[in-house]
Amino acid sequence: MTARGKRDEDATPRLLNRELSWLDFNDRVLDEAADAGTPLFERLKFALIVASNLDEFFMVRVASLKRRIAEGIAERDPSGLTPAEQMDRVADKAHAHSARLHDALHGGILPELAPHGAKLARPADLDAVGRAFIERLFHEQIAPALTPLAIPADREFPLLAGLTLNFAVALDPETGDGPPRLAVVQLPGPVSRLVRVAEAEGARHVLLEEIVRAGLPALFPGQRVGASAVFRVTRDSELELDDEGGRPFVESVSAELRGRRRSDIVRLEVEREAPPELVALLRERLDVPEQDLYLSPSPLDPTRSLAPILDLPAPEALRDPPQRPLPPAAIPEGADLFALLEDQDVLLHHPYDAFDPVVDLVRRAAGDPDVLAIKQTLYRTSGDSPIIRALAQAADRGKQVTVLVELLARFDEASNIRWAQELERAGAHVVFGVRGYKTHAKILLIVRRGADGIRRYVHLATGNYNDRTARLYTDFGLMTSHPDVGADASAFFNALTGYSDPPEMKALVMAPTRLRDRLLTLIERERRRAEQGQVAAIRAKMNALVDPEIIEALYAAAGAGVAIDLNVRGICCLRPGVPELSRSIAVVSVVDRYLEHARVFWFRNGGDEELYLASADWMPRNLDRRVELMFPVEAPEARARALFALDAMFRDNVKARVLGPDGVWTRRRRAKGEETFRAQEVLYREAVEDGRRVTRAAGIVLEPRLRPERPPA
Repeated sequence: MTARGKRDEDATPRLLNRELSWLDFNDRVLDEAADAGTPLFERLKFALIVASNLDEFFMVRVASLKRRIAEGIAERDPSGLTPAEQMDRVADKAHAHSARLHDALHGGILPELAPHGAKLARPADLDAVGRAFIERLFHEQIAPALTPLAIPADREFPLLAGLTLNFAVALDPETGDGPPRLAVVQLPGPVSRLVRVAEAEGARHVLLEEIVRAGLPALFPGQRVGASAVFRVTRDSELELDDEGGRPFVESVSAELRGRRRSDIVRLEVEREAPPELVALLRERLDVPEQDLYLSPSPLDPTRSLAPILDLPAPEALRDPPQRPLPPAAIPEGADLFALLEDQDVLLHHPYDAFDPVVDLVRRAAGDPDVLAIKQTLYRTSGDSPIIRALAQAADRGKQVTVLVELLARFDEASNIRWAQELERAGAHVVFGVRGYKTHAKILLIVRRGADGIRRYVHLATGNYNDRTARLYTDFGLMTSHPDVGADASAFFNALTGYSDPPEMKALVMAPTRLRDRLLTLIERERRRAEQGQVAAIRAKMNALVDPEIIEALYAAAGAGVAIDLNVRGICCLRPGVPELSRSIAVVSVVDRYLEHARVFWFRNGGDEELYLASADWMPRNLDRRVELMFPVEAPEARARALFALDAMFRDNVKARVLGPDGVWTRRRRAKGEETFRAQEVLYREAVEDGRRVTRAAGIVLEPRLRPERPPA
């Protein structure tokens, strides 16, 4: 595959395939579930993440491949594969991946959890008291919600929502001969998938599907129930909106969400014990090719079925040591955030730093009589978000509140509609994104009247305004009152809510208008410096590296001698370490207890270093089809902290994997005599130590200082 995308059968493709690279990422997560050195309950957590990730992969990425194949598209992707070729390789890898997941669950995790209160049983395995409880539960609470559906051969198969659990039931023929009749029973969604049963010897758990299986004869009185099998279908769940139509946008999104129930099937999962003839009948009636059939042991939906086990009490040794998010060292307890930000910038690193200061900033703004306006983008937030409540209170108090809501945040569309309507009822101005683009930027702007005039306070982040995921994802957030950033923030919101042209910005860089060009310019500048004999280097951290133009620019820089270190959590289409192409590029990935989510970009620039944080990965969708923001970090303390965190990713020798030129990821091995370095543990210890230093010498970090001059453009 050449730089121009032409096929060269004799050459190794310059880029790795995106879909296969994603499966490699999920394999790295699965490594944590299969690793006996990982605490047992954490192994289960990782296994459930793998299962959830795989569901989304089929709903979105596999569905996209299938649509392209159905449309007759044979164009090769940057790795040189047609959609059909990709689908074949993805299916092979996904089958192996799914089998490995269930092997990890049933061959290790669940048996080892059994002695710790998580033993799974079938109704027939219970004692008399337990069986009586299960039977009563079925007849009183479960059976009333079940609807047996007969499916004669001449009748269309009933519509089944994606990812719901169903029973296929074969009823023996009434005449004693001929093929069995088929019926389907869908399990109720709101009912818990895992039922705790108290017995004389202790408690055991029974899966909901096993309770229903035992009660199937009661659902078909007068019939002889033959074979039965649990199955579920996965459907194409990508929204395809025509925003040129006459319907309001919220109504269009709601209609598309309802349409997900009727979309094409992209995967059929059937429990492994099912009789082959029943599996064949399901495949035939659902029109599913063999490639899309996955036979797995129960439960078919481990994410929902087994999640309650994570909440069971367990010895400390079976879980990761607790790490409570810490009060940020730079923000003293009870500090006036507005006064603090007038003197210095504050960089928050979640989840090591608590998310509370971000919530407090919005709450203070809502209650401050001098605050005139609050403007914020929201992509994903928690179900009972304190930020949403604070914004609603601010609007109710008569402040001008403008919220740019992205309704198309994948799989959060319905919840976003609900709380957007709540904000509108409170009096906030709600804008539903920008036509043709997803708004993925993370920015909060507060306009406040002070003794010396109007002042703007800005929070910019690499992650969502979600107080729950801020405990699980690593992200940076920058609080500042820098005049240039404030002016850019105002211009940004004016452009998105009005009819303004894309703004010219002094500090911030916006996609889709400027970000791609700026990144290419920064990479090209390092290449030119290397060609001039200067030391040149790039270090970058992101979730995904897919964009062919950016990758080719990195290849060109590497060819000139630029040292390039990349920390890519997930998909990486760049092929590192290839002679004459990418010898000076190294790629690592860290998978640990927290999901690495921050985007950090550092350029040496001849010693006049530049450091940026961003909401955007280096993917075409982020650079060309989303509204994103990249922002500089210039305050010395903030820069030092961000750079230390970036460097830690490349020093990790416990949870890091290294990408080889063949596209294979391998665990990094410690050199002889090298000390153990686990990045996330080190970063937490550093956060603890920062807090102790501030406690011992209170006020040192609060001394007013001159803001550093911005380097000339």
